[in-house]
Amino acid sequence: MKKKGLILALFIILLACLSWFALNLKDNQGASDARAFNFKIEDTTTVSKIIITDAFGQQFTLIKKNNSWTDLKGGCVSKTNVSLILEAFHKIEFKGYLPQKSEKRFTELMASSHIKVEIFQDGEWTKTWYMGPASPDHYGQIMLLETANEGKSASPVMMKLAGMNGLIDPRFFADARQWACTEIMALQIEDIKSVKAKFYDEPYRSFELQKKGRRFQVTQNGQPLTSLDTTNVYRYLQGYQKIHFEQMNFSLSDKQVDSVKKSKPFCMLAVKTNNERISLSMFRIKSKEVQRNEFGELVNMDMNSFWCQLPDGALVRCQYFVFNPLILGHVFFPAMEAKFPENLRSINP
Repeated sequence: MKKKGLILALFIILLACLSWFALNLKDNQGASDARAFNFKIEDTTTVSKIIITDAFGQQFTLIKKNNSWTDLKGGCVSKTNVSLILEAFHKIEFKGYLPQKSEKRFTELMASSHIKVEIFQDGEWTKTWYMGPASPDHYGQIMLLETANEGKSASPVMMKLAGMNGLIDPRFFADARQWACTEIMALQIEDIKSVKAKFYDEPYRSFELQKKGRRFQVTQNGQPLTSLDTTNVYRYLQGYQKIHFEQMNFSLSDKQVDSVKKSKPFCMLAVKTNNERISLSMFRIKSKEVQRNEFGELVNMDMNSFWCQLPDGALVRCQYFVFNPLILGHVFFPAMEAKFPENLRSINP
């Protein structure tokens, strides 16, 4: 009997040890899992700096100062792009583990090619995201996490954004051109002193608007228009409140940019305000297919966008949709059409 009791006691002790070991293993596994996918930033207002390094070693730094985001040198950056990143920080969530048979392959792949996102909160580095390829179903991203407290996780996991299916990495780029602010002008009517649009090949389109005290004068090649509707003047000037370019140059080489700048622009727009003078040179973009311009004429040029040289010398792509209300003066000042070629007139001279 004593022997049987001893065996039973030993069995109970062994069972207790095994239970403790299993629970401890589960707790450790849970801690390990948490370290592997704790990418989320609960309060994105604490994010103070973001460093993005792409797979080619190109790096871009975002810094928040006085609740405003800039680049490393204090330059303007796209608010929309910053918002998309902060949204990703808050909405990221665990999607799943990689299949065991592919885990090693993706770990090796990420070691050689990834996007690195270093996150600082209240001035201190807290986390780094390593972003690899898309998940096998392309509804998420394979990622690896490193934190200040736990170090780097051993294996990558699949992550996604809550409520969204797709890749996360398109929001994170290190090309400074993609971060550039697109604003060209944001002027109030009372700040504008004069506007001059000069067309080099179509001089009859050229006009100048000047503010003279409380009155305005519009001239066409130096000749004042005989009739002028002040309401239309204000409608025209309102167009300068929000002018943006479409995108930075991603297609032309430095040599091609120089060639464009040396060519004759189709229009020059000069705006004088109380504090500055803004001068823009506009260049047509040739198209492979014939298109119709705003007057129905067949032309061999892109009628959606053109190249524009900004005051700082940068060449950017702009949309006619944005600029036509500024450079086609006859829309607001119909008396100009009296000097247009007869086939382009919509009014009688």
